[in-house]
Amino acid sequence: MLQNMLDPAILFFVFGIFAGAIRSNLEIPEAIAKFLSLYLLMALGLKGGFALAQSGVTADIALCLLAAVAMAIVVPLLAFGGLSRFTDGFNAAALAASYGSVSAVTFLTAMQYLEQKSLQFGGHMAVAMVLMESPAIVLAMLFSNQVRKHPQALRLATNNPSAAGLSHAAQSPSIGSIFHESFTNGAHLLLLGAMLVGLVSGEEGKAVMQPFSGDLFKGMLSFFLLDMGLVVARSFRGALSASPALLAYAIVAPFVHAALALGLSMLLGLALADAVLLMVLSASASYIVVPAVLRYAIPEANPALYLGLSLGITFPLNILFGIPLYTFAAKAAYSIA
Repeated sequence: MLQNMLDPAILFFVFGIFAGAIRSNLEIPEAIAKFLSLYLLMALGLKGGFALAQSGVTADIALCLLAAVAMAIVVPLLAFGGLSRFTDGFNAAALAASYGSVSAVTFLTAMQYLEQKSLQFGGHMAVAMVLMESPAIVLAMLFSNQVRKHPQALRLATNNPSAAGLSHAAQSPSIGSIFHESFTNGAHLLLLGAMLVGLVSGEEGKAVMQPFSGDLFKGMLSFFLLDMGLVVARSFRGALSASPALLAYAIVAPFVHAALALGLSMLLGLALADAVLLMVLSASASYIVVPAVLRYAIPEANPALYLGLSLGITFPLNILFGIPLYTFAAKAAYSIA
C-alpha cells in the first residue's frame, strides 16, 4: 500500500487534495480537464481493443461480462434496501444509482496499478465497465417511481424545492431513453469506438499507437488525477453534511461490494487480474454520468448528498487505499483456493 502511495499519479492526486484544502487558486481549465478525460478514455479503448484482437472473444470473456452485469444489478438492489432505512426513498434511489454504477477514473488507476504489478487483465474489462453503467440508473428510476406513488412522497421531497414544479413526465424519462443516453454518451462512444479501432488494427495498430496510448498514458493520468484531487477537496465539505449512517455507508460499502465481486469471480473461475478489476468496478461509484442523469430523472434527490459521498469519500478511498487492498485480498483468496 505504501508503494502505491508513492506512485507519481497518486502523489499528484494527494497534492491536488492539499491544494484544494488550503483554498489555493490552482486550477485546471475546464477545456483541458475535458481533453484529459477524453484522452484517457481513448487510450483505454485502444488498449482494450488491442488486447481483444490478441485473445479473441471466448466463453470465459462472455462469462466475465455476465458477472459484471450481475454485480451492476445486485449492488443497487442492496444499496436501496439498506439506505431506505436511513434516508428518504429519493435519496436512497439516487445513492443506489451512484454506487451501483462505476467510476472510469478509478478503473483507469487500477488498470495502471495492475500493469505496474505485471498482472495481465483482459481487454474485455473495458466492455464490462460500459455494461455496468446503465443497470443501476434504470433500477433507480424504478425505485423512485415507486416512491412517488407513496402517500408521503411529496412530503419527503424536500431536498430540492425546484422539483415540485416538474411534471412526472419530466421527472421520469423512459428506460429506453436512459439506455440510449448511456450508450451514445460521448465518453462511452469514444471508448467503444477506440476499442473497435484497436480490435481492427491489431498488433500493427498497437505498434503505431504506442507513443500515444502507452508512453503518454502515465503522465496524462497524473495530470488528470491532480485535477480530480482539487475537485475532491471541494466535494469533501459537502459530504460532511451527510448523516453518520450515510458517511459510514460511503466508507464501508465499497469493501462489501468488492468482497461480493471477489466471491462471484472465484465462483465463476475468472482470471485474477480480471477479478481485481471487477472488484474495483463494483466498489466504485459514479460521479459524472449518473449525477447528470439523476438531475432530471430524480430531481427530488439532493445532489450535494450523492455527489458529495461518491466523489468526496468513496473516490479518494478507492484511489488511495482500495485498489491495493482489493489486489491483496484477491491474491490471498486465489492462493488459498
